[in-house]
Amino acid sequence: MNFELSAKSQDYLVRLETFMDENVYPVEQEILEENRRLNESPDWRTWQVPSQIEPLKQKARQAGLWNLFLPDADLAEGLSCLEYAPLAEQTGRSLIAPEIFNCNAPDTGNMEVLYHFGNDEQKTKWLTPLLNGEMRSVFAMTE
Repeated sequence: MNFELSAKSQDYLVRLETFMDENVYPVEQEILEENRRLNESPDWRTWQVPSQIEPLKQKARQAGLWNLFLPDADLAEGLSCLEYAPLAEQTGRSLIAPEIFNCNAPDTGNMEVLYHFGNDEQKTKWLTPLLNGEMRSVFAMTE
């Protein structure tokens, strides 16, 4: 099997690395510290997103680095699994990057299930807001 990066994947990887170097890495420790403070506050039961995350998500979306995992060119960037793999490796180097690019677990897996198997009503109610970054999802499993 040929594991060389396609030109499309190489382009996305350069753009992603540049975005992370300029926007993610410089503030990552500050965001993690804010997250720690939020979790230690008296209101720790009220889950909050660190204040710098949403502006970074908007920047990523404007840069065309949003929903990279979904191979649909209308709803996402239209990358194949092979094209997305090196991008996931890059975002995995940061604790905050997957959320910034809307490629974080468990949302990606849940979005993929809804994309492939959801009916129109489920897609409208759940998939669209997840793809837009307007809501989060969960995963639960029993024995």
